[in-house]
Amino acid sequence: MAENNQPAEAKGREHFASRIGFILVAAGCAIGLGNVWRFPYITGEYGGGAFVLLYLIFLVILGLPVMVMEFAVGRASQKSCAQAFDILEPKRRFHWFSWWGYIGCMILMMFYTTVAGWMVAYIPKMASGMFNGADAAVTGEAFNAMLANPSELIAWMLVAVLIGFVICAMGLQKGVERITKWMMAILFVAMIALCIRAMTLPGAGEGIAFYLIPDFSRMFEGGWSTFGEAVYAAMGQAFFSLSLGIAAMEIFGSKVGRERSLTGEAVNVTVLNTLVAILAGLIIFPACFAYDVTPDSDPSLVFVTLPVVFGQMPLGNVWGALFFVFMSFAALSTVIAVFENLISFSMDKWGMSRTKAVLVNGALVIALSLPCALGFNLWSGFTVPGIGDIQTLEDFVVSNNMLPLGSLIFVLFCTTRYGWGWDKFLAEADAGQGMKFPAWSRLWVKYGIPVLIIIIFIMGYAPKFAVWFGA
Repeated sequence: MAENNQPAEAKGREHFASRIGFILVAAGCAIGLGNVWRFPYITGEYGGGAFVLLYLIFLVILGLPVMVMEFAVGRASQKSCAQAFDILEPKRRFHWFSWWGYIGCMILMMFYTTVAGWMVAYIPKMASGMFNGADAAVTGEAFNAMLANPSELIAWMLVAVLIGFVICAMGLQKGVERITKWMMAILFVAMIALCIRAMTLPGAGEGIAFYLIPDFSRMFEGGWSTFGEAVYAAMGQAFFSLSLGIAAMEIFGSKVGRERSLTGEAVNVTVLNTLVAILAGLIIFPACFAYDVTPDSDPSLVFVTLPVVFGQMPLGNVWGALFFVFMSFAALSTVIAVFENLISFSMDKWGMSRTKAVLVNGALVIALSLPCALGFNLWSGFTVPGIGDIQTLEDFVVSNNMLPLGSLIFVLFCTTRYGWGWDKFLAEADAGQGMKFPAWSRLWVKYGIPVLIIIIFIMGYAPKFAVWFGA
């Protein structure tokens, strides 16, 4: 074991074949439904450009430091979260936190695989031309018909799960790294083509202005409570879009060498992630305004309103199918990355072979994903006041609770003497060539980030308490 309880690069442990492979796989974990499904409709709901500005601020002051910490914990321990905290802090004050990552990734997949299945399902639907000339009533009916069919939802969920685990079964370099690199390349080509098409539509300028020009008055239309909800949503989106707080990034730190400093790598991942989110908005909002579709739709924005837009375009079935190809690639890149977390945890914790870990976790994910798929039809009567149906509840547990609170624990672990400590974290983060972590930010990271997370966390629960307790 190396100095400061930091093991040298683990013998026999799979590592990335290249730096670009690490960056693209880590970015693939971050790039997903948070960018191309969740970000656009939340941005529309909270007023456009002002929300985008808040989101970018939270990415820099909260998301980026936490990502560096996750990478550092992984690289220093050379283990997944199953053993990382025990290795770096032998007094085991944080050993319980190892389960946080596994449980968080599993709950994320409980609803993520179902929504990923929707994306894949819409590729043949759009390509068939079934939405050509359709209005919102037709597309809404088609989407609701899919949700009402448990067999269809489960079948497409299984497709998403099987794709993810088959790729992970091939190994880190031959499966996860190689295929994710191709998926990311195709993703960017498809997005750029769609972005050019959307921004050249007649009337697209109004949508671009809504999206890129901040107007905070929209956030205050419902008073300070609405503004508080927007701030809370922006923080949650920053954590969700980067997959922070459940050790989803920590595992990739454990599979990368010490040639490059971690701050620079985290910046690269964050920039790629943010670029995809911004491009997704530049596809969706100009198209919505060009065809007079409201941008503040609910999560059905992608499946109900956008097929209307594509249905009115020349070659709309081609553009629509291409759009859902890139949506599927974004979703599946995260599915693959999070599955790799579950597999690595099982290999480190219980000494499983990769094949056994794939089979065990695959069966668990399929079983635990069924409630979400059934929650739109057979179990649709189950709702939680102030939250919603099963999918919304699972999203709420992860996005509004486990991600921010898990990020808070990572900060405490990396900055206090009760955990790993600031000096050891900083030494690991700065090892290698490239951008160094700003040492002057110690007070902000140690005190400012935890206080801000707690304040915004409480703000986000205030509307829930009002519903639950009739305040």
